[in-house]
Amino acid sequence: PGPGFSNAAYPPGNQFPYGYSQHTPGTYQGVAGMGSPGFQVQAMGVPPIQNQPATMGGAMWMPVPAPLPNCPPGLEYLTQIDQILIHQQIELLEILTGFETNNRYEIKNTLGQMVYCAAEDTDVCTRNCCGPSRPFTIRILDNLGHEVITLQRPLRCSSCCCPCCLQELEVQAPPGTPVGYVVQNWHPCLPKFTIQDEKRMDVLKITGPCVVCSCFQDIHFEVKSMDETSTVGRISKQWTGLVKEAFTDADNFGITFPIDLDVKMKAVMLGACFLIDFMFFEQTGKNQQRAGVWQ
Repeated sequence: PGPGFSNAAYPPGNQFPYGYSQHTPGTYQGVAGMGSPGFQVQAMGVPPIQNQPATMGGAMWMPVPAPLPNCPPGLEYLTQIDQILIHQQIELLEILTGFETNNRYEIKNTLGQMVYCAAEDTDVCTRNCCGPSRPFTIRILDNLGHEVITLQRPLRCSSCCCPCCLQELEVQAPPGTPVGYVVQNWHPCLPKFTIQDEKRMDVLKITGPCVVCSCFQDIHFEVKSMDETSTVGRISKQWTGLVKEAFTDADNFGITFPIDLDVKMKAVMLGACFLIDFMFFEQTGKNQQRAGVWQ
């Protein structure tokens, strides 16, 4: 199984570009020895600098890898890592008014360096009328502000009693080019999903616990081979503390996968994490119920 995540403070000063607000540093520690040599940073008007992290607006960004053959642009970052950490930003407007805003996320490597930033793109009516079951588009950007991954979730049924219209997510990289899908599998009591490639061929399985309860513990969704005999990775929802869990829907996740896994499948696992977040851990307005197998 993928390793767990222990606590350690991230370097201060991480924030989103383009007006994204800064939040309290995360509490994750990664695996030692994750650095990879040979990176280059190409800023506007600045010569390439090897083995130095990029900075933007005070944020520390992961160095930009060189382009790779047969790798969608922007996914080169994922070829260098076997673990990513996702921090959802706390939205003050939601806390004070219960008015649902677009979710925003920071995506980091185990060194605390920003890999991507992500933002939901849905309208006000959809967010506040459909709640956690809402269809959404999530745009994932690199340190230059280029959209490198697009996640699209159509409106589907959120009840396990309707196996004919289950949840699905399309992952595009670059935007407009599907590289994989996350498809919910019907099961009376277990969260189950299948990861598919761009040709809709089944590649991996995801299985969650019988009751998705986030009380004082981490929640693990195991990523397994198609025959479910071996564990390939893990998507973990981290316990963030009683106050934060009770009064906000800002969640922290960790994803582990083999470093040599197909980079497109890594991107699809990232998309699966967002789908799981919306299905089981998102609250809207006065709805404080965030735990359960099916929302």
